[in-house]
Amino acid sequence: MSEPVPSKRPGIAVWLPLGLFAAFLVLVVVGLYWPADREVSSAFIGKPLPAFDLPPASEDRPGLATTVFKQDGKPRLLNVFASWCFPCKVEAPQLAALAQQGVEIDGVAIRDRKEDVAGFLKQYGNPFKRIGKDDLSQVQLAIGSSGVPETFVIDGKGIIRYQHIGDIRQEDIPLILRKLAEAGQ
Repeated sequence: MSEPVPSKRPGIAVWLPLGLFAAFLVLVVVGLYWPADREVSSAFIGKPLPAFDLPPASEDRPGLATTVFKQDGKPRLLNVFASWCFPCKVEAPQLAALAQQGVEIDGVAIRDRKEDVAGFLKQYGNPFKRIGKDDLSQVQLAIGSSGVPETFVIDGKGIIRYQHIGDIRQEDIPLILRKLAEAGQ
């Protein structure tokens, strides 16, 4: 009596892991090209900025204090960035475009050296009115920011009205301008 000839076709032990890996890759690609909503429903929205007074992070700009956000009653952007942050470099043209449209932008440089901030601003432009140096990320954490870059719309009374996570892209500019207009009402 002869033995049955084993099948030479790969079985489920080979195809199942390959199928799972392919499904994982599809999810990664979809996540990269269609990211989640970058508008945050933070507990800090509607709350006043915490009191802070940061020294200058750049030789050509003053530092940043909470009082600045209440001086003239105008809404402005607060951008949390770092010279070592790649997405911060990517968003630089959009911040410049906003500044050219008359938007006041203040910056908080996270864990950075003055010379590195100066090099970053020289290479990518300086849209900031003031830049505070936050070496220990205390202000960053106190306003609900967990990474860089993040941008906040602050109304003329120093209240956080909007938080944008990640780099500002060209398609984000209309939303940012709308949030600034709403904060000015």
